[in-house]
This record gives sequence, structure tokens and C-alpha cells, in this order.
Amino acid sequence: MPRLPRLNLPNVPQHVVQRGNNRQVTFISHQDYIVYLDKLKEYAKKYRVAIHSYVLMTNHVHLLMTPETQTGISQLMQSLGRYYVRYINKTYNRTGTLWEGRYKSTLVDSESYFLLVSRYIELNPVRADMVAHPAEYPWSSYQSNALYKEIKLLTEHSCYKELGKDSASRREAYRLLFNSHIPDLKLTEIRDATNKAWVLGNNIFKEQIEQQTGRRSSPEKRGRDRTSDKYREGLMNQ
Repeated sequence: MPRLPRLNLPNVPQHVVQRGNNRQVTFISHQDYIVYLDKLKEYAKKYRVAIHSYVLMTNHVHLLMTPETQTGISQLMQSLGRYYVRYINKTYNRTGTLWEGRYKSTLVDSESYFLLVSRYIELNPVRADMVAHPAEYPWSSYQSNALYKEIKLLTEHSCYKELGKDSASRREAYRLLFNSHIPDLKLTEIRDATNKAWVLGNNIFKEQIEQQTGRRSSPEKRGRDRTSDKYREGLMNQ
């Protein structure tokens, strides 16, 4: 089945994932992470995209961001990807591609899923058994969203701001969210929506997106399983 075209809407958050080609390492040294984040900040400003959460893993990245324009995220990812490939190839005397084709993305329903996706992103190093707690991983937005490191790259989303009246109370409330486990069903829902270009949200949000874009926001409902129907009919007639 061909991949659906990406959905891009101004002022609607997106969860973006970009992986190394054949899952190869994309960050080799400490400096590589710094370069990537520095250019992410530069292009986010240039293309008017607000970055809310991120994690840089050894062979892929997760980003949660909101564009002001319909093309903002595509422009950011294209410019960032090209720059970083040139940097890696020059630094490590290599040639060829670095990223695995197109980045993957999904529109995120702010009210229902924004904070969930932010936690999902920042918990990646824990799920990968790299650290026991997200606070131990230096290359994620948890350092700012939950702790007290100033990361100028980040912009607070309205859902995050609603957690408290000031920075200290918001960080405390955000940390408490990590005391609860993300159910496996939600993990699967986030992954499927991102990998298959569906919309991550409740039914009302999905219907709104379909009306605005003219394309379906979730998988088509399957028809009845005729094989199962015949099997049940056979049992009844025995």
C-alpha cells in the first residue's frame, strides 16, 4: 500500500521521527548532538516552527513541534537534514546518505495527546534501556521541561503552560506525569499514527482534520470477515 501524503496544517502540533538509514548511527560524538540542536534552533526560527519536545537517540530523532505555516516543518526538516548530512560526511570522511528516506509524522490533537506524546518522546531512552530515568539522559527536552536546564531552542506549548502558574510549578507538575505508566495500547497508537501518517487524536479532532484536508485521518474500516462468517455458519449447521 502506498504511503499517504503528509498532513501539514498551520498551528497544529506534529510528532516527527527521522531514522538513520538501515538504523545506522547518526550521532557519533558529543559534538554531533550539539551541532544538530544548534541547527535545529536556527532553522526553527527561520521557518517559524516552535519546538516543544525532542530526544536525540543514537540512530534517530523524535521532535514535537508546531509550525506557523503549512510548509514550515517540511522546510525545516529538509534544510536540517541536508546540513547535517554534509556535516557528518565531512567530519567523518564518509559519503552517501545518512537518513532513511522521508521523515515520518503525524498531526497531534493538543487537548488529548500533546502531553502524552511529549512523555513518549522523552521516555525513549528509558524504553531503550539506555537509562533508568529520563533525567539521566542529556539529549532530550526533559532537561528543560521537567528540570531546570535552560534550553533556548524550546517554546512552551499552551498545554504545558496550563500545568502551572509559573515555571517552577509547571516543571513540578510535568515531572509528576512521569509517575504514571503509558499503556502499551497508547504506545502502539502513537507509533502507528506516526509511521502510517494517520492522525493522532479523538474522533472529533480526526473529523475536523478530514474536513480541512479532504483525506481520511485513520484506517478504513475493514469489511466483515467472510471466512469467519462461513465458519460460524458451518458450526450452526452441524
